[in-house]
Amino acid sequence: MKRYDLIVVGAGPAGLSAAAEAAAHGLGVAVFDENSRPGGQLFKQIHKFFGSKEHKAKIRGYDIGAGLLREAEGLGVKVYLNSPVTGMYLDREIVAETDGAVSHYRADAIVVATGASENMVAFDGWTLPGVMGAGAAQTMMNINRVRPGSRVLMLGSGNVGLVVGYQLLQAGCELAAVVDAAPRVGGYGVHAAKLARCGVPFFLSHTIVKAEGETRVTGVVIGRVDETWNIVPGTQKHFDADTICVAAGLSPSTRLLLMAGCEMYEPVPGGGRLPVCDEFTGKTSVQGIYAAGDVSGIEEASSAMIEGRAAGAAAAAELGYISGGELKARLDKLETALASLREGMFAPKNRGKVFVKTDEGYDISDSLLRNGYLADGEATKYPGVKSVAGIHPVIECTQNIPCNPCQDACPKGCIKVGTNIVSLPAVDEKAGCIGCGMCVASCSGQAVFLVNEDVGGGFATVTAPYEFLPVPQKGERGVALDRSGAPVCEAEIVDVRTSPSFDRTFLLTFRVPGEQCSRARFWRREVRRFGRD
Repeated sequence: MKRYDLIVVGAGPAGLSAAAEAAAHGLGVAVFDENSRPGGQLFKQIHKFFGSKEHKAKIRGYDIGAGLLREAEGLGVKVYLNSPVTGMYLDREIVAETDGAVSHYRADAIVVATGASENMVAFDGWTLPGVMGAGAAQTMMNINRVRPGSRVLMLGSGNVGLVVGYQLLQAGCELAAVVDAAPRVGGYGVHAAKLARCGVPFFLSHTIVKAEGETRVTGVVIGRVDETWNIVPGTQKHFDADTICVAAGLSPSTRLLLMAGCEMYEPVPGGGRLPVCDEFTGKTSVQGIYAAGDVSGIEEASSAMIEGRAAGAAAAAELGYISGGELKARLDKLETALASLREGMFAPKNRGKVFVKTDEGYDISDSLLRNGYLADGEATKYPGVKSVAGIHPVIECTQNIPCNPCQDACPKGCIKVGTNIVSLPAVDEKAGCIGCGMCVASCSGQAVFLVNEDVGGGFATVTAPYEFLPVPQKGERGVALDRSGAPVCEAEIVDVRTSPSFDRTFLLTFRVPGEQCSRARFWRREVRRFGRD
């Protein structure tokens, strides 16, 4: 029987972080994962992360995963892939299927970082081919390079639904709509705004009535729900679609912890069971067993990485590789980093709460919550939007999200977030913007634009982030879309910029009539009829 100081089950953000942390303290570590590639969800995440530098903000998920894997392997961590762990027993023994054979392994400590599985929603036709979880669609696109479908309807407006919805557009799919039974967008407003300005409609307080088709999905019918979640008669709407993606939340994968006899609890009746464990280190009721990441409660990958580090350090201390004092110093630093991610209106402690004002006292846009975009004229009431002579940043980040790369990126100090990373970014009108575009490229929510309200001849320019292929060329003509995705005017590309520091984000500068610069927020090739359809 092969023995290790520490066994980690799951090679995702929490698992790799725990392995690297423990190995750095001298432990012999092995990681087991059922997949053919390590990294868990990270290698599917092509978007840039939120947070600050210490949380790996503005770095794309797959780059973070690659870095974690290099770190772990460089420290001597043994990674077993295609090796599902099917059992966990007394004395910290696991059973895993490796190389086609069932083998037993034992460790002095185990970190369970098995993540979570997608929830599904049952509706008429939900078993038809073409109905899939949003995570499955993300795997098809970003791992296997296969488009899930041509025209997709997304059920769920949380961050997973919004992020995957945008990635569907990037993969060349048409997104028919985002539908959610809740009355408000569940994810970050900046994620919703990216979809809305691409012309994707939101149907809140709606759900799927049925998927149409005999052998596969050919269409979908949605309907409005009332306060008791019943379909309101006469509100049905039909969409042509060949794919339905379901982003209805996640359930922690706790089966191994149950098998090991860890004490469990049910935070919400009927909502599944979680391990009773230390809130930070993940130490469970069974000696030597730790839980890290989504298996102990659903949060963002940034939080999972910190939790993994804490579990790895705690295991090292339990096994005598570091002292209690060293553990405390390490945990204090990690806890400070995690605390900043757990503030603001999207903090775990605030789940289910409805906020009408930001921490600073600004009204939260009702249009953003119900339609996915700021209504005309609303942006100017926030501190990131100022009318300044010459080129200047316009920051349409209107919720207390833990993120500050825009502040760090600006070489002239034009943008202020402060020490609290959930504060709304503000524009310093006295600082001199040089138009470098670093703030635009670094914004994980694509909520920063550069605007020059007067470039002569009655025209203005807007510089916006662009992450679609093919990239437009200078001189190309198209149409400028407003925050809702409605065409507002013709627009000509006058500049296209990229650089290694932009990390595969292109900056499009397009010229529009001066009176439209406060509305134009996206550029599209085809010239469509102006005004709403």
